[in-house]
Amino acid sequence: MSGSNHQISTSRFGIGVDYGTSNSAAAIYDGEKVHLVQLEHHSKVMPSATYIDRDFQIVTGQAAINSYIESNTGRTVELSAEVIGEARTTTGQIGDRGLPEEANSEKIYGQSFIDGGQKGRLFRGIKRLLGNSSARRLMVFDRPFRLVALITPLLVRVRHSTKSLFPKLGQHNENINHACIGHPVNFEGTEKFGNQTALRLLSEAYGYAEFTEQSYYPEPIAAALSYLHDNPEAEEQTLLAVDFGGGTLDLCVLTRKEQEFSVIATHGVGLGGDHVDQILFKKLLFPILGKGERWRRAGEDREIETAFPFEDYEDFLLNWAVSYMLNQNKYTTPLMQRMAYEDEAAVKFRRLYDLIKNNYSYLVFQSLKDLKATLSSEESAILDIPELDIELEVTRVQFEEFIQELLNKFQRAIYDLLERAGLQSNEIQLVIRTGGSSLIPAVKRILDEQFTGKVVEHDPFSSVAAGLAIAEYRNLGQKL
Repeated sequence: MSGSNHQISTSRFGIGVDYGTSNSAAAIYDGEKVHLVQLEHHSKVMPSATYIDRDFQIVTGQAAINSYIESNTGRTVELSAEVIGEARTTTGQIGDRGLPEEANSEKIYGQSFIDGGQKGRLFRGIKRLLGNSSARRLMVFDRPFRLVALITPLLVRVRHSTKSLFPKLGQHNENINHACIGHPVNFEGTEKFGNQTALRLLSEAYGYAEFTEQSYYPEPIAAALSYLHDNPEAEEQTLLAVDFGGGTLDLCVLTRKEQEFSVIATHGVGLGGDHVDQILFKKLLFPILGKGERWRRAGEDREIETAFPFEDYEDFLLNWAVSYMLNQNKYTTPLMQRMAYEDEAAVKFRRLYDLIKNNYSYLVFQSLKDLKATLSSEESAILDIPELDIELEVTRVQFEEFIQELLNKFQRAIYDLLERAGLQSNEIQLVIRTGGSSLIPAVKRILDEQFTGKVVEHDPFSSVAAGLAIAEYRNLGQKL
């Protein structure tokens, strides 16, 4: 792929939309300057979140998260059983009626449980499901919603916000039915034709949002293009772009001379900030929620003592959107029996019981994200969740020990990319680091040690959107 063999767009503006796993951004390029679109009242970055209430009214972005927290946190969950009809879906995480899918023969739920008091459903990370051929619909109360229907409201909001910026640029009649759309090198969980499936679904959603003239561009190349625009240089360079976001790690190597560039190799793996959050949950919270403890119960002729079956709870706890499913007797009854021992471990099981009954899962994950962010700038931080009587000090050293396996995968991905490109580390003149997860100090250190003096940080949350706008203006994107 080359950046020099395309003609300038006939439109006076390029529009770029970066719909991300965790956050979304958009930008307009006028041929000289990039203008970021204000998607939230106080931010140009919008959480990729959709909330649907019982009347099927939809809100997006930060308002979606606020609505979910307001209507759910601290609410006691009560489930009722419903007979399942024909199974329709699955993602391996969420299936019919919002249930975790039966991933193997040991996990059979038999009935679909409906949370009668639930006022709405919050959806985040839908982008992670696009490449899975079995993920077609998610149940929202009694209606099946296609993934496309959950994404479209976010894109409609992006288009409206983008449209509102044009008058401020002195343009009142610009047609904004066009955009360059970002995509990872490989969508998470993709099967053989997963990328094509994901792009087709994205295209459909953008079309419903009235972005009818679409082109597509890889996200790490867009991040590099944004940097090249901001930092024009005369000499020829070989660059590595590292885009480490919420769901995927995307990499590319390219050569540039002034505004012209050629892509040598790309690589992408399912590795991101969401995985870090799950690791923190396992390492920090599982031990104080009862993992590893034992329990006793009456058998036919004697008392039986075994390890408490904490593994039955783990997948639900790590997926906050479906953790309410733990409000079934088969999960809560063992907890109540174990709490009755009134030993030191009973406190842990009381904490787990309160987390389940009061629907605190989203609050817990937000606390973990806050902890992670603080450890990016401080040597230690406090994980403070008063609702569950949790107050833990975590050092950056501990954090890095927790995520060592993930860091090893990060290093391996860089090695694999350089091998594809036929290059050694010393042949890279510049490394562009972007994406929210690239702010983790251990990630910075890995890059700084391998590419000493060559690493620059570039707009972690907006570089891709800016590059996509430039790509559209220069007609670099590909049609489906």
